[in-house]
Amino acid sequence: MPTPSVEPRKSVTRSRWWVALLFLLPALVLLGALVVYPIGYSIWRSLYDADGSGFVGLDNYVDIFTTDSTLTAVRNTAIWVAVAPAVVTALGLIFAVLTERVRWGTAFKLVVFMPMAISMLAAGIIFRLVYEQDPSQGAANAVAKSIHDTFVSSSVYPKARPNATASDLKPSGGGSFTTTGTVKAGTPALLPLVGIAPNKLPGSPENAKAASGSGVTGTVWLDFKLGGGGTKGKVDTGEKALKGVKVEAVKDGKVVASAKSGADGTFSLPQDADGARLRLPGSNFAAAYGGIDWLGPTLVTPSIIASYVWMWAGFAMVLIAAGLAGVDRNLLEAARVDGANEWQVFRRITVPMLAPVLVVVLVTLMINVMKVFDLVYIIAPQPSQDEANVLALQLFLSSFGGGGNYGVGSAIGVILLLLVLPVMYVNIRRLRKERQR
Repeated sequence: MPTPSVEPRKSVTRSRWWVALLFLLPALVLLGALVVYPIGYSIWRSLYDADGSGFVGLDNYVDIFTTDSTLTAVRNTAIWVAVAPAVVTALGLIFAVLTERVRWGTAFKLVVFMPMAISMLAAGIIFRLVYEQDPSQGAANAVAKSIHDTFVSSSVYPKARPNATASDLKPSGGGSFTTTGTVKAGTPALLPLVGIAPNKLPGSPENAKAASGSGVTGTVWLDFKLGGGGTKGKVDTGEKALKGVKVEAVKDGKVVASAKSGADGTFSLPQDADGARLRLPGSNFAAAYGGIDWLGPTLVTPSIIASYVWMWAGFAMVLIAAGLAGVDRNLLEAARVDGANEWQVFRRITVPMLAPVLVVVLVTLMINVMKVFDLVYIIAPQPSQDEANVLALQLFLSSFGGGGNYGVGSAIGVILLLLVLPVMYVNIRRLRKERQR
């Protein structure tokens, strides 16, 4: 008896294509309204002038690559794409691997991931304060000043200067001052300084005292007191001593002896100083270390990239840690049994097995940094904002930030789209290959 033939069942979507279209219609409408139409309108608008009344063709694109501000934006965007994703991915990989080996790894991951909960606006405000030039306000310069002062002694009296009318101390180069006459044993040298208010002296200074003795001695003091009075160039009652001032005895251009003034301002030099000139080195009056100009033209872009790394390192760490959890531990143990050290295991097994995850993180961050706008706009001060400019910020400034040129703004938007497309193409190819495995 012949077997009856069974006709293949037709799916509803094939027999009734309009059913599938009906289900897809809401998504297609949203896609067209929110993606296709804005892209098409931006391309069309980029071919017109600032107010959209005149067709200019590709002139707006020419302006982008001939104007200094947009060229700076293109250069800085390239720096962001090349540096920020790579640094964030590398830090995320290091954190993910190391936290697997410590007991408090979960707590560490929580701390590193917490910045992701902060908006770009809030992070920008935080780092604008961190990078303040004044060490008393900016955390970065407070740390830099502490490290600097640990290895380099700072001046105690940066604004002090000799009393020109009552002293023979004269400028001698490098911020130092040298007497025109020589010092003699038994005749105390008087080195009066001014330029500092008595109530602004550090610590609790003692009253100055006139030096005495048969050796080479002298006094360094503030030749001024509140309320006035006294004789210029003479140690008067109530005038304050300047403690810790370095005094050098110079003969024939060479330092033969040196000393520092005591709490009462007096100093004593060896007998070798007899007949020498006295010099107050510039180190006594050097301005206090003011820290690093983090937001100046030179360092503003690296500083902003550092704030971005702080925010997104947790994102990379979490994704890589998830991929690391799926790595076959037997492979790692087998490599260790065969004699591989931890660096070899990491470089030849862990990293290759995490390659798909690392690519995902890297591609995602590359797309993300092309849209960076908030951090640059908030952190970079107005004087150095041009040096920190990126394409997304330039788009805003050209269109809405006072430029009023929607043609150039649309052209920058189209260029950003063209820059993202190759990255998206690589990402789509990677996803297709993953499906085929």
